[in-house]
Amino acid sequence: MAYRKIYFFVSGIFIALGIFGLLKWGLFLGVDFKGGTIAEYKFQDSISTEEVTQKLEGEGIETSSIQITGEKQYMFRMSPLNPNEKDKFKNILETADKSPEELRFETVGPTIGPELVKKTLYAAAIASIAILLWVAYQFKSIMFGASAILAMFHDTFMLIGAFALLGHFFGAEVDFLFVTALLTTLSFSVHDTIVVYDRIRESQGKFGGNLYDLANKATTETMVRSLNNSFTILFMLVSLMLLGGSTIKWFAVALLIGTVSGTYSSPFVAVPLLVTWGNISKKVITRK
Repeated sequence: MAYRKIYFFVSGIFIALGIFGLLKWGLFLGVDFKGGTIAEYKFQDSISTEEVTQKLEGEGIETSSIQITGEKQYMFRMSPLNPNEKDKFKNILETADKSPEELRFETVGPTIGPELVKKTLYAAAIASIAILLWVAYQFKSIMFGASAILAMFHDTFMLIGAFALLGHFFGAEVDFLFVTALLTTLSFSVHDTIVVYDRIRESQGKFGGNLYDLANKATTETMVRSLNNSFTILFMLVSLMLLGGSTIKWFAVALLIGTVSGTYSSPFVAVPLLVTWGNISKKVITRK
């Protein structure tokens, strides 16, 4: 914990970069947020989604995702197409398969509307308060719960800020899968933090001592476990990112960023916050 100021500085740099990206460029919203065209086709043979995506992008047609909905059936989610672009789209599909059968072709509004976003934020706020109170109750101190929640928000800002930058430089879209990855990151972050906190409480009951030494001991003892757990997840996510195709590429990237951030924040953000809070509280009590 002697280097906790450095940990805070590193986190501050990444969060500042993310905030800059959000203010400068914002998030690159996908079809789920801004609406677009959904087309579903059945082909005689399986097609290469990568090749079709490249051909569509070559014609200026932005493709959000291509999903397999059945045997040799594919659903394309794209930006709204005008009649000319629709003809280009069909011609490209015919190069992949001579006679694709159109099952559905429609332009839709956003799947994730303002009302749903508002409800999601309310649900996240309620869940955060519930986690804060539950952790505070279990560890008999509000600073445990507050530090865990602040570390969770740290991971949220890291992921959102990273996608603001990735959206501008690499075209990473924010869609329903991103929201799923964000919520998964929050749960992973809190879970890993609780493991370290539980070791602090366990050592405090067995050996006693000040919070600073207990935090160092707990972080050292849980570090290998956290890294081994995270590496098993990272190997899978890297494989998905490289071999999973364009449909889930950015979903895997979001989970990868969230996993790395969550693994970092538990020992290097949540615990230092707890120690700093404890030191400040101790000084205030001493002065009184």
